[in-house]
Amino acid sequence: MTLDFNHRPTMAERINDLVDAALISERDNETPRDYLGASRLGVPCERALQFEFAQAPKDEGSDFSGQVLRIFEIGHRLEDLAIRWLRAAGIDLVTQKADGGSQRPRRQFGFSVAGGRIRGHVDGILNGSPAALGLRTPALWECKTMNAKNWRACVKDGVAISKPVYAAQIAIYQAYMEPSVPGISKAPALFTAINKDTAELYHELVPFDAPLAQRMSDRAVRILQATDADELLPRIAQSRDFYECRFCSYAERCWGERRPGNAPGERFSRERAEPLA
Repeated sequence: MTLDFNHRPTMAERINDLVDAALISERDNETPRDYLGASRLGVPCERALQFEFAQAPKDEGSDFSGQVLRIFEIGHRLEDLAIRWLRAAGIDLVTQKADGGSQRPRRQFGFSVAGGRIRGHVDGILNGSPAALGLRTPALWECKTMNAKNWRACVKDGVAISKPVYAAQIAIYQAYMEPSVPGISKAPALFTAINKDTAELYHELVPFDAPLAQRMSDRAVRILQATDADELLPRIAQSRDFYECRFCSYAERCWGERRPGNAPGERFSRERAEPLA
């Protein structure tokens, strides 16, 4: 194989580099979350969530590339299309609420608990549907986009098995939205998955899983309490070769030289999450 040391970027490469640089700059200038997001509570490792909550810097080279940011943005646009399609099918889907008066901006439905340190924003709420569907309302609506492989797994096994992080998100939304939308936890949520490769749609009714919601709520409280007490939560595994660890954005911070071990109650200092030092 001959190496081309004189390679000159093509026009496509130069444009794409500029696009990606712009997206990364936008991402870097966003205000970081200062709360635990409900969409993340199903992530298997509590220590990783603790690092995330404490705004610890990710390992070098592990942040999302411009291409991944493009994929995320495409997903958001597909969600907008799904909203239009469901409404065209006669489903009364509400995605934003008015905050008093037509001149004020509309916001997503969501919740905030624990002094604002646990929050979530839902994709939508079903207020009604064609009688032939037999949907109970009000009901939570959650939408995700997936590649063909993940979409087929979701169709085959259901969201709880194929995408447990999404299932945890749905459960905790149903629980915490109940005070503001009475009855939402009694009706099964409607989960919509869009196949990004083929535009196929999958819809699944997800009954409220109260034990799962409680486990996720307890996990959130555990992360907050441990961080406030400067205690480092245990790792999910005993070896860095564990699957979840190999793909974690905090693997070096967690497993690197002279890093803390895995004993319960181990000390966690804000200095290890440098932005909060």
